[in-house]
Amino acid sequence: MAMKSSTLIRHFRESAKNLSRNGWMTFASISAVTVTLLLVGVFIVIMLNLNSMATSIEEDVRIRVHIDLAATPEDQKKLEAEIDKIPEVSTIEYSSKEDELANMIKSFGEEGKIFELFEQNNPLHNVFIIKTNEPTDIMKVAKEIETYAYAAKVKYGQGEIEKIFATVKVSRNVGLGLIIGLLFTAMFLISNTIKITIVARRREIEIMKLVGATNAFIRWPFFLEGLFLGILGAVVPIGVILGTYNYVYGLIQPRLDGTFLTLLPFQPFAFQVTGLLIALGAFIGVWGSLMSVRKFLRV
Repeated sequence: MAMKSSTLIRHFRESAKNLSRNGWMTFASISAVTVTLLLVGVFIVIMLNLNSMATSIEEDVRIRVHIDLAATPEDQKKLEAEIDKIPEVSTIEYSSKEDELANMIKSFGEEGKIFELFEQNNPLHNVFIIKTNEPTDIMKVAKEIETYAYAAKVKYGQGEIEKIFATVKVSRNVGLGLIIGLLFTAMFLISNTIKITIVARRREIEIMKLVGATNAFIRWPFFLEGLFLGILGAVVPIGVILGTYNYVYGLIQPRLDGTFLTLLPFQPFAFQVTGLLIALGAFIGVWGSLMSVRKFLRV
């Protein structure tokens, strides 16, 4: 049965009154939420940026297939068709040996002009540049292409790529573990803090039970109190984290321009962090309240 609007309004009024009445305990609960969400929020911001950088590195990995110098245009088309049949292959880009020489000259700047001597007799290979559906498919696809005719050399950073993928995997798992650990610690601390407030009101709960109040009727004000505590406790962490991130982004990002490393732009990142911290605060506050009041409902 849907709750009457008058009953819901009463619950809101009672929860607001209780928060005001228990001023110091309300402050303690909000402070507990604030401190823990600040720590969780900092780790989340760091991990989201590290994950973004790791993804950027992974997606930048390509397989370069050097086509045999003896291959005819028909042979190249046949090799391309064979590569295209590999399920893990996403895109194939062709780079002629003239393009390869031009890129080499450009990459060396002024010193690259010495390579212009090779324009008449270019010793480089035509190249297929391949991207896979998943970065971790690189090694498998490269090994398969090595068996194809007219694939003179297959390069993908062998040795280094495996180390990068392993490091990325470890950092993601460690970061996720730290965040989960902090969240459970936060829930435990906040639950105990809220429990102190509810213990002082156990007589009120017992009386309500004895006069016939249902468990749901008793829980609602505590549910709303936990919700308000969680949301209010998220305000300061959001302000501190976003203010600091905006300053750091403006200071560091210009120095990273032109590299494969980049910080997540302030927007929409700020809205995502705000929503996430409010949701976490609300969840922790509600969970702490409901877990704390549960034992006093057994009368």
